[in-house]
Amino acid sequence: MTSSVNHNRIQNIQHYRQADPVAAIRTSSASRSPFKDLAFPFNVYAHAMLLQEGKTAYLHYGLFQDDETSLKAAQQFSMDLLLAKLPPPPCRILQVGVGLGTTFSLLRHHGYDVHGITPDSQQIAYIQDSLGATAISCHSLEAFTAQPESFDVILLQESAQYIEPLVIFNQALDLLPPSGQLLIMDEFTLRQDATSSGELHQIDNMIALAKRLGFELIEHRDLSAMAAPMLDYLLKIVQAHRHNLIKDLALSTEQLNQLDASNRIYREKYASGHYGYALLHFRKKTPPQWRVRLLEKNQMPEMLDLFKNTFHHDMTPALWHWKYGSNASREIGIWRENKLIAHYGGIGRRILFFGQPQNAVQIGDVMVDANERGTLTRKGPFFLMAATFLERYIGYNKPYLVGFGFPNERAMKVAERLGLYAEIDQMVEFSWTSLSKWPRIKTRLYPIDRADDDRMAAVAEECWRKMAQDLRSALIGIRDWPYLQHRYLNHPTQRYQLMLVKNRFGGRARGILVLRHDTHDTEIVDIIAPLSEIPLLIMHARRLAGINGHHRLFCRITENFATYFTVADGKKQTSDFRIPASIWDAAPSADSLRNRWWLMSGDTDFR
Repeated sequence: MTSSVNHNRIQNIQHYRQADPVAAIRTSSASRSPFKDLAFPFNVYAHAMLLQEGKTAYLHYGLFQDDETSLKAAQQFSMDLLLAKLPPPPCRILQVGVGLGTTFSLLRHHGYDVHGITPDSQQIAYIQDSLGATAISCHSLEAFTAQPESFDVILLQESAQYIEPLVIFNQALDLLPPSGQLLIMDEFTLRQDATSSGELHQIDNMIALAKRLGFELIEHRDLSAMAAPMLDYLLKIVQAHRHNLIKDLALSTEQLNQLDASNRIYREKYASGHYGYALLHFRKKTPPQWRVRLLEKNQMPEMLDLFKNTFHHDMTPALWHWKYGSNASREIGIWRENKLIAHYGGIGRRILFFGQPQNAVQIGDVMVDANERGTLTRKGPFFLMAATFLERYIGYNKPYLVGFGFPNERAMKVAERLGLYAEIDQMVEFSWTSLSKWPRIKTRLYPIDRADDDRMAAVAEECWRKMAQDLRSALIGIRDWPYLQHRYLNHPTQRYQLMLVKNRFGGRARGILVLRHDTHDTEIVDIIAPLSEIPLLIMHARRLAGINGHHRLFCRITENFATYFTVADGKKQTSDFRIPASIWDAAPSADSLRNRWWLMSGDTDFR
């Protein structure tokens, strides 16, 4: 049964909400509920059913065949449907999420060889006390290990929604023999758009991922219409027994208010077709030659080796941690046997999306081993990891609303041909000759060289506020003081020069320059200022280039904002960097994003 309370989905994500029939527990005169120690809202649903029906037979969703169907008949129909999909006993079943153990006992009673797993030790204690079951271990699916091909069936009933799909299918590839079966009955997102938020796996993406990872779909049965009345039932019984639920389970009124509100939202999403309930039945085919997995932090050395072999220079562990060490970043890898042969990284970034805060992700370190690059089709490693990343992370109701990156023209054409990206802009380069070091009468420069400079924080925030106001009809990465600290002042390998331009008299801040000096040139990596101040900042950057002994200053900017940089006889030329938008899954359209990104070299991860 679904959690129904969003904050409890987050808190209890490690508890597989397996919807099991619980042993019939009849009402008692005791004030203490037998379900009091269960996690919220398990305890609420179990006790409310006990008070309403006189016993609790099941906790899982019922499938109502008509308006007159009782809860008992609806839940029994759901159980019978699931059992009918299993091969005849004896066969080996891994039950992922065991709830209160009754499905586990029922399967064993029918002659199946069942092993159950749950990460919740309290659930196991309850099952052992009530049923005496022992073949249940305290593991998440991620952490569970067994001999290859140990099971004939893997069963997930209302637990898959809490598990990363890559984990589900990769574990199934390891634990099932050829023709082994994966059976999922759960809630899913059926439709994604800008009008609705969501937390459930998108069903079409789930099916597509299964196919890419070596499974065939035996059956897809939409049960949404039959499951939806369960939400009305839950709202009814929680309201009817509200007083006793609060007293017997030691709950607060606010907890039940949140539960009711969340169930009403779920009911609306079922009615609008955004959410639904389905049975997915897969069969394992021949394992694919490549395996796609999330890259774990302990696999960093493998990624660094691939990086060196691909780009012919080192990435330091410190730089990897700077890019991917936070929870806002994601990495997907492709393995052939035990060797990492491809990598697709995503670095989280807070942006303003037409003036509103949003999460975006910069795609970086996309690489495929030279021996594997010949397969640039929808069956190759690049497509496998790129499509998987876009489905899991970018779009409506995903961790990141939009993605961006800086592929060259060749890479962009490959992604367009595969239907992954659309080009929405490109980078251009401006260059100027340097100026003499002589100071200017009206303005002066102040270095920003300490990440802990509290005095500078307020000035930087004011410069960013004015810039953000000018770009409220665009997409731009947030450039506040914490960002400047992390991106430039605390960079593990690069050294940048940050300069504040201020009025010589009165001290008004005009803007901030971020410069990068190499052997021959100076680059404007970033600007934080009102757009009207850009000519002034370019002039000071040309001075700083001269002070550093360089004859040339240059900067890169998305072409749609190039007009702000056409000052002082600057020379403009095109660059090889393209700006993509994902067109693979439901996300803001490429047309709505075209010519809207403000991106400079500082928005990359490699300058």
